[in-house]
Amino acid sequence: MPHTTLVSTAELAAHLDDPAWALFDCRHDLAQPDSGALAYAAAHIPGARFLHLDRDLAAPTTGKNGRHPLPDAQAFMRTLGAAGVDSTKQVVAYDDKTGVYAARLWWMLRWLGHENVAVLDGGYAKWTKEGRAVNNAVPQPAPVRFAGQPRPVTVDAEDVMRSLGQPGRILVDARAPDRYRGENETLDPLGGRIPGSINRFFRENLDAEGCFKPAAELASAYTALLGKLPPDALVHSCGSGVSACHNLLAMEIAGLPGSRLYPGSWSEWCSDPSRPTEKG
Repeated sequence: MPHTTLVSTAELAAHLDDPAWALFDCRHDLAQPDSGALAYAAAHIPGARFLHLDRDLAAPTTGKNGRHPLPDAQAFMRTLGAAGVDSTKQVVAYDDKTGVYAARLWWMLRWLGHENVAVLDGGYAKWTKEGRAVNNAVPQPAPVRFAGQPRPVTVDAEDVMRSLGQPGRILVDARAPDRYRGENETLDPLGGRIPGSINRFFRENLDAEGCFKPAAELASAYTALLGKLPPDALVHSCGSGVSACHNLLAMEIAGLPGSRLYPGSWSEWCSDPSRPTEKG
């Protein structure tokens, strides 16, 4: 059975040697961008390839396109192909930071039309807590061709601007509540939020053990945000289009597919002083 949202540590352990599966380590720290690669070099789940948030899961920044703009689709497909991923593979992603970086890879594969991709529930922390195997061997997968097509699952800054104050659109900000309020901003030059956005901190998707809450519980929370509107009325944002993917994954788990991502998010929005902002 294909996995399209989450995979358990037990299920992954049973497929570590399965050539039909491709595992990716997405560990990262925004404050220390090289920490994920260093951690991977020291130890990782056997068979995992490494993808770097800045170099592999994002395009170069210009100062106006946000901190983690989406890469060119063709370039990203070449990255996937070089890592041994084609349309037949069951992809699994993990990190050690609540799943936000793994969710970015999950969303990007879905963006290209690859449905069989899942996040390791509980991530590297749960895997190692259970005493499961790790090593530092770097796999050398045979290159293949990944063929995908970007789907219309994003909005841009102009679309967000046009929708400000309009009924029928909900903009959800996945950042921590203090950053949503414009307080304690350490990553972007300006604190605040896009006017009218509401806060759904991505960590609210997780239980005390760091695993995703049950589907019914997530469905209840996101249905409350939607009210009478359909899921495709909801647009997700955050600081740079990364933690917003965690909320997109949570909605998929909840059986509420169809919402979209604003990839540039706050870091792009606030780069243009003509765009309105709010705090508090």
